Amino acid sequence: MNRGIRLRLITLNIAHGRGLAPVQGLASQARIRANLDRIASFLHRFHPDIVAMQEIDQRSRWSGNFDHLDYLRDAAGFPYSAFGINNVRSGLLNLSYGNAILSRHPLAVTETVAFGQRRVGEKGFLFAEIEVAGLRVPYVNLHLHSGRRIRRMRQLDLLIDWLKAKHRQRAAAWAVPPVICGDFNNPATRDDATAALLKHLSAYGTYAAHPRTRGTFPSPMPRRTLDFVLLPPGCTEVRTKVVRTMLSDHLPVVVDFTLDAHHAPPEKTHRPA
Repeated sequence: MNRGIRLRLITLNIAHGRGLAPVQGLASQARIRANLDRIASFLHRFHPDIVAMQEIDQRSRWSGNFDHLDYLRDAAGFPYSAFGINNVRSGLLNLSYGNAILSRHPLAVTETVAFGQRRVGEKGFLFAEIEVAGLRVPYVNLHLHSGRRIRRMRQLDLLIDWLKAKHRQRAAAWAVPPVICGDFNNPATRDDATAALLKHLSAYGTYAAHPRTRGTFPSPMPRRTLDFVLLPPGCTEVRTKVVRTMLSDHLPVVVDFTLDAHHAPPEKTHRPA
């Protein structure tokens, strides 16, 4: 079994490809494609293994009416991808968007969970099991509500219940507990969704939140840290970088870590009945 697998993860809210345009729907298709090209160039530069994106459109009138994930997968050269759609509306002002993952490693399992049934503004998460050097690494790409804390905490309750059930079903196949990342939309790690989630995750071992200090929003003058990567035990030698770039109103968080194969579950042995 391989040991010391080095991985790079990036999480970024791409703001529907509009860049720093303040209002959704005012950027032309050409402008959105140019913004996505800049994101693809950024991914070429940093060459991550996994990219978790929030506010990415499958086909929405307000963002050029084309599939942003397909565009980025081709432009940035990723062989694997998954979409987690949380919002769908048909008609003249059609839209379809949510969370997505790009990966250089096969996606063995994916699942999308929306927190509610609104057609616009709904949040949720995308789960994936990624195969890396014979190991299954679970990831959760999460987007929480940006306004009221009470709504974030309700969404978090749904996530925690889901994680408990998934852990009972799948933990034996995982190399480590789930890596959880995305746009948490809370103003601080203390007394909000990030802190509450870390408290729950302590049942699976000591998790760490990254970045520890650097703000991620708004990108021109970042004052708040909204975007996190929560790493489980078994992820060591961590290096974190918040990159100052104007790809969207959020700054990308780049986290490098070593996956310690000692945390992989032992192979099951079959005993005679």
